[in-house]
Amino acid sequence: MKVYTTRWRVLEFIRNFVEEKGYAPTRTEIQKALGISSGSVVAYHLEALAEEGLITREPEVARGIEVSGIGKRARAVPLLGTIAAGEPIPVPTEETWHTVVQETVEVPAKMLPRGIQAYALRVKGTSMIDAFVDDGDIVVLEATSAADNGEMVAAWLMDRKEATLKKLYREPKRIRLQPANPSMNPIYVDPNNVQVQGRVIAVLRKYELEK
Repeated sequence: MKVYTTRWRVLEFIRNFVEEKGYAPTRTEIQKALGISSGSVVAYHLEALAEEGLITREPEVARGIEVSGIGKRARAVPLLGTIAAGEPIPVPTEETWHTVVQETVEVPAKMLPRGIQAYALRVKGTSMIDAFVDDGDIVVLEATSAADNGEMVAAWLMDRKEATLKKLYREPKRIRLQPANPSMNPIYVDPNNVQVQGRVIAVLRKYELEK
């Protein structure tokens, strides 16, 4: 009876959390709110709820819980820093620029394909203005090294140890990183000198009325 009671409390907490905030709680938030002894106990109950069809889970996705009958309206995505939409700008190191979480942003779940790993970057510059990405916007990216021609990507320039936001085009013996601003020139790089760190799947913008 105790197992059922705890499981029911977990389900009710998730349900209320989603209704109030619009996104799912983390396992740690469930553990702390309900005074559960360990994260493994929470995981046990989440697995049981999933087996009973009361929730669905994406274990590798932050806040990847959905309660049956309640649509998950948003997902917390890590905001990892700033990327240039203009000339490339220096970033901390090749190893850490895309892995250190500064904060999170809430992204409407309908913007995120199911099961993908996503992260966000704040844009600095206006080179992608004609692609509707302005200075100060936040771009949401799928963490992937694959991209088709014409897709907007976060490109890591290995020799410069810099990152830039551009559209990628593969040309004979080179990669063209194309801005979407007629006043700016493309960047041409050796294919062995560039790494795709993610492709843009959404843009977030805070609209402010003029005073």
